[in-house]
Amino acid sequence: MQPRNMSMSGVVDLAAVKAAGEAKVKAEQARAEAARQGGGGAVPPSALVIDVDEAGFERDVLQRSAEVPVVIDFWAEWCEPCKQLGPLLERLAQEYNGRFLLAKVDVDANQMLMQQFGIQGIPAVFAVVAGQALPLFQGAAPEAQIRETLDQLIQVGEERFGLTGIAVDAAAAGPEGAEQGPAEVPAGPYDALLEAAVRALDANDFAGAVQAYKNVLSDDPTNTEAKLGLAQAELLSRVRDMDPQQVRDDAAEKPGDVAAQIAAADLDLVGGHVEDAFGRLVETVRRNFGDDRDAVRLRLLELFEVIGPEDPRVVAARTALARVLF
Repeated sequence: MQPRNMSMSGVVDLAAVKAAGEAKVKAEQARAEAARQGGGGAVPPSALVIDVDEAGFERDVLQRSAEVPVVIDFWAEWCEPCKQLGPLLERLAQEYNGRFLLAKVDVDANQMLMQQFGIQGIPAVFAVVAGQALPLFQGAAPEAQIRETLDQLIQVGEERFGLTGIAVDAAAAGPEGAEQGPAEVPAGPYDALLEAAVRALDANDFAGAVQAYKNVLSDDPTNTEAKLGLAQAELLSRVRDMDPQQVRDDAAEKPGDVAAQIAAADLDLVGGHVEDAFGRLVETVRRNFGDDRDAVRLRLLELFEVIGPEDPRVVAARTALARVLF
């Protein structure tokens, strides 16, 4: 078991593109199966905080992350900041009432997990969303910052991966327990089209995926999942038949060739070199004018959609783009 891409948007590859739709489908299937068995899958509030070890990590973290974001608190008994952060995270897990699951990992007893996540110091807090690991923060952060981070995590889980959280049995909490957690969510009006897009991606039918996402956006131009999916599917369609070595050679030999730089930026992004892709296009915008400049600017905006507007790399690149334009 290896942690996957370590960013809210992450390295862009075919597996990552499919992850959102697949996670959403799995979550819906899990809820449907629970309903068929006569229950809503509600858990007691005590189940919102769990101790996890190496043996149970696959089941308790990776599999559960297909239905709810899992926040991992790496801690140790001797760590004084951990004694401040741990109870705060546990309290927030109860307060958020099923919007995320808190998994506590004792690093002294689980050295392999600590190494796999590349942890240099504790407390360290990560999250796993739809099987993808990402760092949240290190050290005993202020509560306001932690809340903001959790809110962003939950928003990404809902908008990009369809994770609606887990229902909490309010009766099990007693009179002062938390309110009922998220109920089973009915299928949305565009779920069938979005699932069709995921199936098309599974079959490497990028044209079909593009059309399915466009069908959603024609009725709902602000649909976040469709906008993200369309940008990713179009990117994969463009790079599918590229010769990577030839593209990179062309870009190196022809720094003034706009088409060569755009193609190389697409490859950079698919390969996970996000900042390289953005930097290449910002520099190409700076060197060009007229229609060429506009073509590069528009491709850069498309790549921003692939990564997501809140990603700090996108924010930095937008600022750099504004500097060269104005």
